[in-house]
Amino acid sequence: MIDKFAGILVAGMTVSGFLMGTAMAQETIIVGHFGNPTPDQVAAAEGKFSEATGWDIEWRKFNAGTDVIAAMASGDIKVAALGSSPLAIAASQGVELEMFMIAEVIGEAESLIVRDGSGIEKVEDLAGKRIAVPVGSTAHFSLMGVLDHAKLSTSDVTIMNMPPDQIAAAWEQDAIDAAFIWQPVQSKILEKGKLLVSADQTAEWGFPTFDGWVVNKAFAEENHDAMVAFTKTMNEANEAYLADPAKWTVDSAEVKTIAERTGAAVDQVPEILKGYTFLPIGEQATEKWLGGGAAKAMKATAEFLKTAGRIDTVADDYSGFVTAEFAKAAAQ
Repeated sequence: MIDKFAGILVAGMTVSGFLMGTAMAQETIIVGHFGNPTPDQVAAAEGKFSEATGWDIEWRKFNAGTDVIAAMASGDIKVAALGSSPLAIAASQGVELEMFMIAEVIGEAESLIVRDGSGIEKVEDLAGKRIAVPVGSTAHFSLMGVLDHAKLSTSDVTIMNMPPDQIAAAWEQDAIDAAFIWQPVQSKILEKGKLLVSADQTAEWGFPTFDGWVVNKAFAEENHDAMVAFTKTMNEANEAYLADPAKWTVDSAEVKTIAERTGAAVDQVPEILKGYTFLPIGEQATEKWLGGGAAKAMKATAEFLKTAGRIDTVADDYSGFVTAEFAKAAAQ
């Protein structure tokens, strides 16, 4: 009887060890992001994405969309946030990715800030000035919209390609006159500057921008259910904010978590959140966005980028780089 019991115990331990080993062998998935102060930072801090997908997620921060494109093209990452401008570049280059969700529509969260004492009071005053921007980003696309509206060309200004951290440093040294940049650097340079134009204004001028979530196409097919879960979790994070934005104050746990994860000042996070528009997943799945509108916006962006000399070719159709499949499933 003792031998029999011992055998059962060993067998039970073996099964338990197997299950534990399976859990420990959980797949690690690198997810690229820009460290934006957004509601999904709270869900990420609470481990909700890993819990929903079954992935061991490593959140990797990138400074610019061009870096994300390179990482996606090399296969280093499978899922990432990507701005509409670099997304158009990636699609035009044939990178095997598709946008499955709109992260946020960009408003005041990306703006043109002019330095105190620069002499810039209106967009026409940008002529002859030094303007910093991460080239190839949504902010760069918006800047081109500003110049177009002011009837200025790139030869009329000095555009300086800088990542966000370098922009902050150059601002302190008075090495630049203006910068089109996102948060949290935007808030830092506003301490010695003022907001001239935001992305919501350039959108009205015909240069709309947004951040999207993209995925490697083959990876998405192989991980369909996990992708639906990822999309649903992202939407739930946004809905938690949209349900009552007024509750996300400097004293709230959510805002403190966002500040801790992104480096943004806790007292600035509520205003930063107001600079974005978060779209419910049901709205995203419609013709206006993932059902057709996003692909049209991507093509329009690509056509402008070609005119600006950023890309060589524009595809006839960009619908193959956008999918509403996961948004529709997550909305059910």
